[in-house]
Amino acid sequence: MTDKTSPEKAVKELTILLMYLTRFNEQSRFESDLDMAWKGYDFGIINELDKEGYIRQGSHRSKSVAITDEGMELSRELLTKYSISDWK
Repeated sequence: MTDKTSPEKAVKELTILLMYLTRFNEQSRFESDLDMAWKGYDFGIINELDKEGYIRQGSHRSKSVAITDEGMELSRELLTKYSISDWK
């Protein structure tokens, strides 16, 4: 029997995964080359992902977050876990 993922863990994993899949890059606007994602998710989850180092939200007033290298790596692992293809 396969261990099931708790709903709380699944929500966090799927949030970072959705951020990864909908990311964009505005190198011309920012000094960073990190990919960005819109902040339209549960703020408690966003705060947890920030605390764990998967994203950087900067100002709490900003509408986007930066996905860190650790967040990108986790997202690619989650693509495999959930059998989702990455963008080509």
